[in-house]
Amino acid sequence: MKRATLRPDHLLPEHSVPPPWPGREVRLEGTVTYVRDTPATAPGAEPALYVHGLGGSSQNWTDLAYLLADHLDGQAIDLPGFGRSEPGRRYTVPAFADRVIRWIEHSGRGPVHLFGNSLGGAISVHVAGVRPDLVRSLTLISPALPFLDFRRSLQGRMLPLLAIPRGERLAAWRLAQVAPEVMAQQVMEASVADLSRICDQRREEALEEIRARHEATHHAAAYVRTFRGLVSSFLRSYLPGSGSLWRLAGTVGAPTLVVGGRADRLVDVRVAPQTARVVPDSRLLMLDGVGHVAQLEVPRLVARAVLGLLAETGDAVKRSDMAG
Repeated sequence: MKRATLRPDHLLPEHSVPPPWPGREVRLEGTVTYVRDTPATAPGAEPALYVHGLGGSSQNWTDLAYLLADHLDGQAIDLPGFGRSEPGRRYTVPAFADRVIRWIEHSGRGPVHLFGNSLGGAISVHVAGVRPDLVRSLTLISPALPFLDFRRSLQGRMLPLLAIPRGERLAAWRLAQVAPEVMAQQVMEASVADLSRICDQRREEALEEIRARHEATHHAAAYVRTFRGLVSSFLRSYLPGSGSLWRLAGTVGAPTLVVGGRADRLVDVRVAPQTARVVPDSRLLMLDGVGHVAQLEVPRLVARAVLGLLAETGDAVKRSDMAG
């Protein structure tokens, strides 16, 4: 493990607030997967794929994908049951990872620079561990790799509901009762350390997305089932056998950037440094006063670290080296 390198800010595009990138529905293995494209703005860009976290969507990557479009030809997917993708049959880390693998194969763009936030980080580690041929580099932002002290996560309050009979239905019912405006504020407060960093346009987009989820009958159940699947993967990681995310992380061969926020309220802040220690070829960036979604809260800092990773590994940034 070593410290992440930050490339100069002037190598990035000027400050802008782009709208969500255009998307399309793709039928994959019988169900619809929604994909947003952030086309490259310069020749020679490498393919990238962005994977969101629990309760998130492809829109979580709008700003970072814009900042990196000079170097990366980006796509962001909505996982099954989230965003505009149709529900899935299973909501486990391996099942989500299989969907990501199928998409990379279907798109014919691999190997890709793979990005994952939170649950998406756990999924990305799984993909990189089982299919190293599909991953050029790995960027993990507050990855939800296993930890057992759920007092260090606001989501730990859901655990008792999952432990009782019919608790999953009760938790889903409770989520469905929260008004979209209240839910949007709660999500923002839980995920972001400094709300002043989130502009009015992003707040309105988040509210619109939560309103759409509120009308989707499957969303609450998908959220709770995914949370249960994530907790199960945490527990299996501390038991003998091949299902450990930590053991998979130790096999990742791709050059990796790990970003953590020291004000993260959803994933134990000790997980990001531990991830960087376990992944063999890793760089760590810990950010003071930043929460769970650094790509939303401080996208320019994250983009500078990504350019540092790419420059160090010799991918996609020869133009930056010449300009700098």
